Amino acid sequence: MPRPPRKALVAAGLIIALGALAACLPGLPQRDPQANGARLYADYCAACHGPGGKGDGPGAEGLKPRPADLTRLAARNHGTFPQVQVMAKVYGYHQGKGGGGGPMPEFGPLLEGPTVLVETAPGVMTPTPEKLVALAEHVERLGRN
Repeated sequence: MPRPPRKALVAAGLIIALGALAACLPGLPQRDPQANGARLYADYCAACHGPGGKGDGPGAEGLKPRPADLTRLAARNHGTFPQVQVMAKVYGYHQGKGGGGGPMPEFGPLLEGPTVLVETAPGVMTPTPEKLVALAEHVERLGRN
């Protein structure tokens, strides 16, 4: 078997070394191992919204209004998943008087830890808790199943 060209080996080594160095630099965004959207959903949402997101979890019994069917969010938004609105709802931004918050609890632990940049409006990048983003991404996947 022929050996790879020396330039290819040097380039591969350089890429590996730079990746390792970037992982050590402070201030660069690192993936949070706690930001597992499926696990966060199971821990915080499934009791009311159900494991499949249909609003039929055991904790939904007697709630008014009923928990939303999360699988229909994109369909109700002209085919586009409303990521920013979902994160705002979980964050608690729409809670309180006149906000239509309903019985959604606060999710403080989802707001802790590293942040990632999310485009919250055209051209506007906002630091957002990574766990909140991971949860919203999982909710979006529920609508595709």
